[in-house]
Amino acid sequence: MEFFRSHILVCSGANCSLKGSRGVRTALVEEIRSQGLDREVKVIETGCFGLCEEGPVVVVYPEAVHYCRVTLEDTKEIVSEHLRKGRVVKRLLYKGDAGTRSVQTWQQIDFYSRQKRVVLRNCGLIDPDNIDEYIARHGYEALGKTIGMRPEEVIQEIKDSGLRGRGGAGFPTGLKWDFTNRASGDQKYLICNADEGEPGTFKDRLILEGDPHSVIEGMAIAAYAIGASQGYIYFRGEYKLSIDRLTQAINQARTYGLLGRDIFGSGFDFDIEIRVGAGAYVCGEETALINSMEGKRGEPRYKPPYPASVGLWGKPTCVNNVETLANVPAIILEGADWFRSIGTEACAGTKVFTLTGNINNAGLIEVPMGITLREIIYDIGGGIPNGRAFKMAQTGGTSGGCLPEALLDVPMDIDSLAAAGSALGSGALMIMDDSHCIIDVVRCFQQFFRHESCGQCTPCREGTWRLYELIDKIARMEATQDDVDLIRRLARTMEDASLCALGQTAPFPILTTMRFFPEEYEAHIVHGECPAGICSAASRIA
Repeated sequence: MEFFRSHILVCSGANCSLKGSRGVRTALVEEIRSQGLDREVKVIETGCFGLCEEGPVVVVYPEAVHYCRVTLEDTKEIVSEHLRKGRVVKRLLYKGDAGTRSVQTWQQIDFYSRQKRVVLRNCGLIDPDNIDEYIARHGYEALGKTIGMRPEEVIQEIKDSGLRGRGGAGFPTGLKWDFTNRASGDQKYLICNADEGEPGTFKDRLILEGDPHSVIEGMAIAAYAIGASQGYIYFRGEYKLSIDRLTQAINQARTYGLLGRDIFGSGFDFDIEIRVGAGAYVCGEETALINSMEGKRGEPRYKPPYPASVGLWGKPTCVNNVETLANVPAIILEGADWFRSIGTEACAGTKVFTLTGNINNAGLIEVPMGITLREIIYDIGGGIPNGRAFKMAQTGGTSGGCLPEALLDVPMDIDSLAAAGSALGSGALMIMDDSHCIIDVVRCFQQFFRHESCGQCTPCREGTWRLYELIDKIARMEATQDDVDLIRRLARTMEDASLCALGQTAPFPILTTMRFFPEEYEAHIVHGECPAGICSAASRIA
């Protein structure tokens, strides 16, 4: 076994990779070798640290010094000054409140210190391609503990924890497992839903890229509880790094006897295969996903029957989100009461968000359920850039609601956001400053929905196009109050009659902006002007 005095962790998350982190890693390895330190210092490519805005991110251990915006040209200085002489390269540190680069360790940065990491517990700390590093951090202990329990006991533990689905619907996970466990069938299936199609949402991708074994272990535990011998992970085809990492992790788990036949000598058989989709937004809905896996059009099914009784190839099937499954090993190890102690009484645990838009610290965060929107934006997100004012936050992705400044203190949990007319949804959190026009933003959302409707049911197929046309009419200063009334009637019809959540929630952005930003609709309709100076009679989107 080799021992090193220092380890350098280089973020390989999607954002840092786009900014050149792979090149930075290679340059560090070469520079360390050229200075004769390759037997003392090891460079590791790890998962997303979360602070995407400051990437590429490099952390040097054992000091845990956090370097930001590292370029190829910076690598020589890091090696010669920090690794050889012990001098921190201050110009690459994170900027503190004073605006100077003075914050040395990642634990001192508010972005990290104010989070509570359960799902992201290993992201940025381990090599995701090395199963031994996952095992060293108590990996697969929960699976071993599970196999010593009866399936009903495992299900009860998840029920007692209060874990609810993190894919958007918020359905109690233990109850879903119980339904599948009780269903009769000679074969049962478990599907991990990694079809992350919501614009602005990339949490599942980064979880899988940073800690793939946590999801594999969560799947194995769920499979044991429901009686499934075969599992599938349904990916978006665009997620190449995620697919590569999961493929390697699955092979490693098989080699270690943690997947396959007779796991831990218990007689429990379970294996996982990967299925790749073609990028349809509607395949995030579990029955559309199942249809896609069966080689059919990605369209939702009429329910009942539900997948728990009639799912993949007509067999009982449980479909869970990536984030949901990544919570499971920690719950089994630490106990239901521990998980219940985090978050709120009705929404236990944490929530992973992708924080994007007009925000200083854009990136990936994990916080306790019930934290306020204000805390996320200003304490973790660092506030709005360039001294501009906050205008709107869209929670839950494109199909979520749009909340104004007056609701900055709303608790970020499933029930509180629903009561405010929005949704926790997929975990996308997009922040907009006062330079944006509400009508223009909503029109972009509706353009997305009309494109992504699968066309199976009339309310969604026709309604998404009509909603777009009506919002576009408002943007072109050609609408009347009658058009507003028509939008409301059409929205009610879509909510009541659409087959799946795509059509049911497509009107949400319009309805919430009508409620919270009526002055902008009035300006466009009554006064024929756009307060932000964006919309005009010629501003139509094709």
